[in-house]
Amino acid sequence: MTADTVIEISNVWKIFGANPGAALQAIRDRGLTKAEVLAEFNAVVGVADVSLDVQRGEIFCVMGLSGSGKSTLVRHFNRLLEPTDGKIEIEGTDVMALGTRELQRFRNQKIGMVFQNFALMPHRSVLDNVAMPLEIRQVAKNERMRQAAAILDIVELGAWGSKFAHELSGGMQQRVGLARALAANPDVLLMDEPFSALDPLIRRQLQDEFIRLSKILKKTTVFITHDLDEAVRIGDRIAIMRDGKMVQMGTAEDIVMHPADDYVADFVAGISRLKVVHAHAVMQPVDAFVSTKGSIAADAPRVTGEETLSNLINLAIDDDKPILVAEDGQDVGVITRADLLRTVIEGTEVS
Repeated sequence: MTADTVIEISNVWKIFGANPGAALQAIRDRGLTKAEVLAEFNAVVGVADVSLDVQRGEIFCVMGLSGSGKSTLVRHFNRLLEPTDGKIEIEGTDVMALGTRELQRFRNQKIGMVFQNFALMPHRSVLDNVAMPLEIRQVAKNERMRQAAAILDIVELGAWGSKFAHELSGGMQQRVGLARALAANPDVLLMDEPFSALDPLIRRQLQDEFIRLSKILKKTTVFITHDLDEAVRIGDRIAIMRDGKMVQMGTAEDIVMHPADDYVADFVAGISRLKVVHAHAVMQPVDAFVSTKGSIAADAPRVTGEETLSNLINLAIDDDKPILVAEDGQDVGVITRADLLRTVIEGTEVS
């Protein structure tokens, strides 16, 4: 684990059933499939040999279809579920080695969790709900109310502290749930499909709100979703799961441009590349271009490697010269209209 690695899990397995140890041993010895484990041991493989790391301040999205194992996986990070095998470290702490009281303290101080179900206490005011983690820590009432009020201001609900959950809209309730998770100032946020129960417009507004908060608070976040568009908007990196296994992990651009298999390719087929793909993924080397096509006009437009495909297309519309890609004052790549057209076509879903 490096200094910037906050979460590191290694070879984590979760098998549900009466004899998970024997089922896991059979998988290792005989290479049983998920269906064979179910038939022979009446056991379900929920997570299969997953390893990953999450860096400080990163939003790491785990996505997959229903039953892929993504929500099961995230519940291992704070041991809401006990893994059948594997190692889990958060901020250098071996989570599997913690006793009951140590684990409770660790959850309360290090980890905030936001569920799809808002889980607000109906008999408590909004302010009291947000202050709950601090109450568990036995923070003095005046201090915990002050901190809770400050967090409510951050999520733009400062005027609603005296209200009760039933007086708030679904989107507002979810913001209260997020504020409660943030109130204890945890190192890590675990978010399990927090916006999926909301209407599309409210969902997008909360995504925007979460992106804004992330820039301010810089919390290390594991965000579970079944929606690739949401993962692309929010995530610094994305991991795609299928049948309990990690299929591919990388940036949105990595996954869209280089899907690991047909399953991932089908997943990303409908995603617009315009905001996901950047110049460095489209360009061809300057030397190769010059050797085959000749010199480049001195007044050719220049961009950085992080310029989006959308902006590159607009540049190409206005100027028919090849686009130069510069890094650290040096021209490192060239993008032609043909390069742009090829990238767009390859990203189009064919029916």
